[in-house]
Amino acid sequence: MKIAQAILREELVIFERKFKEAVKSQVPLLDRIMRFIVNRKGKQLRPMFVLLSAKLCGPVTEAAYRAASLVELLHAATLIHDDVVDASMERRGFFSAYALWKSKISVLVGDYLLSKGMLLALDHNDFRVLQILSDAIRRIPEGELLQMEKSRSLNLDEDVYFEIIGNKTASLLSSSCAAGAFASSNDEVVTDKLRRFGEKVGIAFQIKDDLFDYGSENVGKPTGNDIKEKKLTLPLIHTLNKVDKRTRRELIYIIKNQNKDPEKVQQVIKKVTETGGISYATEKMNQYRDEALAILYEFEDNDVRKGLEELVRYTTDRKY
Repeated sequence: MKIAQAILREELVIFERKFKEAVKSQVPLLDRIMRFIVNRKGKQLRPMFVLLSAKLCGPVTEAAYRAASLVELLHAATLIHDDVVDASMERRGFFSAYALWKSKISVLVGDYLLSKGMLLALDHNDFRVLQILSDAIRRIPEGELLQMEKSRSLNLDEDVYFEIIGNKTASLLSSSCAAGAFASSNDEVVTDKLRRFGEKVGIAFQIKDDLFDYGSENVGKPTGNDIKEKKLTLPLIHTLNKVDKRTRRELIYIIKNQNKDPEKVQQVIKKVTETGGISYATEKMNQYRDEALAILYEFEDNDVRKGLEELVRYTTDRKY
């Protein structure tokens, strides 16, 4: 991400300062937790998409910085709530907020982050940006609940899978690009174009995450973790739809009843690899990446576009 980071060198410094200001609280416990969250932020992928989308369409305005902060607040809130739902003790190689402060405080902290994001936009009359990002706030829990419902029956086709990841993952990245575009341009046509661009990048990003479950790299979660959690991801869906009925029943039985047995999980992973599930998902991921790039190439060829292209390719080439 060297090109993107170089292009946004000054903007990221300003964003960091504004984000730290945005999460401050007068409650000592809450302020300590906010510092913990700020110090353990990830790669800032979504704020970079906001700021580069803004820069692609015009100057990086104060509204664009607020949009980037709002996106990071929403993302942090969803991660904290996810850790509570999954009872996850780790996040990015560190203790999660849930591990340190348990369910009640974590849920309230997530709620606080959501409210801070809303107020950040409302206090500055960024109504359209808030409307764009509110769509992601609605879609994320819808996708999570749909996934939970389908994981019980293990009856999931590709259309439902893409609906789930479109809501869970792609919606925030899509809204990030759209919010950045509108904040600097006030142009609905350009905003919609970057919304579609972000949606396709987000889908490619999630398929890459699915593929990590079948690899050997250390990516922050154990191989086969999705299978243990009964999550039907694209490589597995392809396999279940391709094998004969007897093999399908065997695989479903393992996922439902033997998903904690490492040998049985490896048996599923082996079958997915043998039946072309990995290559099929990789092909789909690259298809969405290329569709995103086709939209991006409609914009003028400049350094900002190159920075966005680098981020798109990072989503599918990354090692973790």
